[in-house]
Amino acid sequence: MLKLFIGNKNYSSWSMRPWVLLTQVGIPFEEVMVRFDSFDAGSTFKQQLQGATPTGKVPLLQDGDLAVWDTLAIAEYVAEQYPDKQLWPADKAARARARSICAEMHSGFTALRGNCPMNIEAELANTGALIWRDKAAVRADVQRLVAMWTELLTQHGGPMLFGSRFTIADAYFAPVCMRLKTYALPVPAAITAYVDRVCALPGVQAWITQALAEKDFLDFEEPYRLKA
Repeated sequence: MLKLFIGNKNYSSWSMRPWVLLTQVGIPFEEVMVRFDSFDAGSTFKQQLQGATPTGKVPLLQDGDLAVWDTLAIAEYVAEQYPDKQLWPADKAARARARSICAEMHSGFTALRGNCPMNIEAELANTGALIWRDKAAVRADVQRLVAMWTELLTQHGGPMLFGSRFTIADAYFAPVCMRLKTYALPVPAAITAYVDRVCALPGVQAWITQALAEKDFLDFEEPYRLKA
């Protein structure tokens, strides 16, 4: 059975992607939660991952003796191992576009990710309003998201980004949906509806439920709050 190492569900956006992907499409796996305590070399978090991955980061997928790290590599590996799940769009052009937007998310949107870290438990609408007012780069990132999602939903007819099937692309943007909700960032109604559909997916609902149950306040993950 696959084994997936993840961090705290409330905070770890990178971990959320493969966990939701596997859960939503019904691929069985063993979860290993490695709690964030700090990311220093001597931290318990780093010690628990020592020998498992050279990066010392989550997520990490183990398949027997094989270790696969980085969310894109994990997604590609799972798609190859389970072709029947059709995790990428069947059409070649759509598949290329799906890979492109996942890579764009992987390497971009740094202002949104940096200023609005994932925090599923929190309600930070007031903080989001200040970020929206003061951070032009965040507004630009959200504008790009709106343009991207609007084009794909229009082209493929929804309800997911590439039509009726849930794909890696939807899993990849699930943490962004969490950020838009937590910080109440203003987006058009059609985008809010897509966010709501993603949040209603059983795999995403399971992640959210377990994130809310953690009740593990980590101050270094909370730039806007002194306590939960």
